[in-house]
Order: sequence, then structure tokens, then C-alpha cells
Amino acid sequence: MNNQQKNNQLKKNQRLIIIIFGMTIIPFLIAWGLKEHPGLVKGTTNTGQLVIPSVAISRTDFSGFDLFSTSNIGELPGHWLIVNVIPNTGCNEVCLDALLKTKQLRLMLNKELPRTRRVVIVFKEPSQDVAQQWWLKDTLLWRLNRLDDKNSKALYSSLLHEENKIDDHLINRLIVNENREVALNSDLIRVKPSLDAVKKILAIRKGNIPDGMLFLIDPLGNLMMQYEPGFNAYKVKDDLMHLLRISQIG
Repeated sequence: MNNQQKNNQLKKNQRLIIIIFGMTIIPFLIAWGLKEHPGLVKGTTNTGQLVIPSVAISRTDFSGFDLFSTSNIGELPGHWLIVNVIPNTGCNEVCLDALLKTKQLRLMLNKELPRTRRVVIVFKEPSQDVAQQWWLKDTLLWRLNRLDDKNSKALYSSLLHEENKIDDHLINRLIVNENREVALNSDLIRVKPSLDAVKKILAIRKGNIPDGMLFLIDPLGNLMMQYEPGFNAYKVKDDLMHLLRISQIG
């Protein structure tokens, strides 16, 4: 082998070493960069922000807020959770709008819907009457929103305000001839968090949990993504569909 061939072989060996070194070190650099600068993560996430590192919340950190939720809390393990939060004793129009968006979001998942569950974390204990209005509005207001006349739209906007109530007359008007029990059936599991879960969520949010924000939790209990108030349900759907496609669980 002449000198020229030796030099060429040496250069090839050097390039191979550099490539192998790069393949080894670059993933670590990317992981470090994402940890130090989570805002750089965009990819297929739209309005959402990845929680890096993800935060594990045990399903035992949640207890049922009411009899319905206590009876159905066993649905949480093994499913992707679409999680609203009500941080205060009131649920203003931003808060209620977020609840209604996640109802719409879950319906948009079509065949993937059974892999998910809707959850709302109630941080502070409201009065029973106040909470009952939240759940009634979550169950019924979509009926008004799908109507195209001005009066229905105006009534919908009005009922987003917590001081405006749904009464029996309006319930009957909205469900028409449907069975009342079936019409008022809810897919929203209402839970109270443990002190440990509250601390973890507060740490992610740097102590500030605003009305109307949203979390996604994976089937293993890892809090994966967070969305600020005013999130776009269609963009959250894109993120969630991407997670469902690449997930082998739930």
C-alpha cells in the first residue's frame, strides 16, 4: 500500500471515528438542551408545552369529588387523560369554556375516543349548588352551541357567566323529548387531588394555576403536556392524535 492509499485510509478511519463519536454524544446533547430549554420543543406540539421532565402522578393521588366520580374513578388507569383544572371555588367563563372545549375535543377523536377519559381536578371545595351548575353546563351547553340562531348563541354566551343558572325549564327545553337521565349523563370524571399532587402541579406552574388551563396525562400517570387558557381544541387534538399514534399503551 503506497503513501497515498495509507493517507486515504487514515482519513476514512478518522471520519468513521468522528461519526461514531457524534452518534454517541449528540443524543445526550439534545436531551440536555431540551431539559435546560424546554421552550425550544416545538415539533408537532402547537399551543402545548411539553413537561420536561415529565411528572408522575399516581392515580391514588385522585379521589372522587362526588358519587358519580367515585364510582367511575377506576376508569382512569390505562387511559390517556384530558385534564381540566378548576383552581378556585368559582369557574368563570374562561374555566367553563375550557371544560366545553375538552368535551368537543374528545368527540373529535372518533375511533380513538375509547383510549381517553375526560377529567377535571377540583382544587378547592365549592358549594354543592355551585358545582351542580358546572356539571349541568358541561353536559348541556353544547346543545345550544350547535344551534345557528342568534337567540341560542346569545343564551350560550350568557350561560358561560357563572351567575347565570340553568333551571329545570331550560333543561326541559334543551333535551326536548329525550330521557332526562340519559341526556344528563356525563363523561366528565371529577376528582380532588392529594396534597402531593397539588405540590407537583404547582411546581410545574411555578405556583400559578390559572383558570382554563389543560393537561394531558399518559396511561402510566405521567403528566406530559400543558396548555394555557384559551387553548385551541383543534390544535390540542392534533397533539393528542400524534401521541396516540406513537403510543403503544392506552
